[in-house]
Amino acid sequence: MSDWKPRLIASDMDGTLLRGDDTVSDSTVAELERWRATGVPVVLATGRPPRWMSHIRDVLGYGTAVCCNGAVLMDLERFEIFHEELLHPDVLRFVTGELRRRQPDTWFAVEYGLEFRHEAIYKPRWDVDAPGVAEATLDELVAQPVAKLLARHEDLPRDEFVSLVEEVLAGRATVTNSSTDALAEISAVGVTKASGLARVAASHGIGPEDVVVFGDMPNDIAAFEWVRAGGGRAVAMAHAHPDLVAVATDVTGTNEDGGVAAFLAAL
Repeated sequence: MSDWKPRLIASDMDGTLLRGDDTVSDSTVAELERWRATGVPVVLATGRPPRWMSHIRDVLGYGTAVCCNGAVLMDLERFEIFHEELLHPDVLRFVTGELRRRQPDTWFAVEYGLEFRHEAIYKPRWDVDAPGVAEATLDELVAQPVAKLLARHEDLPRDEFVSLVEEVLAGRATVTNSSTDALAEISAVGVTKASGLARVAASHGIGPEDVVVFGDMPNDIAAFEWVRAGGGRAVAMAHAHPDLVAVATDVTGTNEDGGVAAFLAAL
């Protein structure tokens, strides 16, 4: 594949495109601009909600963002959501009720639109007092469709908790994890970064064979498998989770070393 070149570039944000201080290097921005100038779309595929995309919009100013692990598609230039795949109240009530029964110290929050709601006991790690963030009861959280349900446990190990959530869901929804915490990110069944990327790629008339995707955490696995199975390039960062490296076609440098830009420049 020495002469292979992508027709679409997709990248995770945290731990991949972004450095630890939440910035993108000038060289990375320049490399993405170089590809964009040749007509190659740049797509961000992230677990982040739409409300966390304003800063990257200031940096890149263009493109499509696949947010909430595939549940929300957003036009960055217009800062508008144009497609959603939502979890519905019947699933939300079942999942929260069963998890609370199995692990009473499980706390919940939800993402929808540009809003975030969390139980009073849930401990948000970021933007606690930001616009659109508010406390709500569990009954209020599950009363309407949401893009993502977050289940957190403060005491259990991450992998043990995520496995418990997978067992409870039993195919009713999709679960993944993108942090070191015992935080399960739950989306509608079949919704992953792969499903969101496939929709965006199809809108450009592009298949997985012409996509390069970059990532570092388990929530990137579905996208890696989709691209790899189709003959594209699935590129793990040097510090990536071992489960992601196992399904990668390539490995590049770390986010601090500008691994995304280095790999693209080599093409």
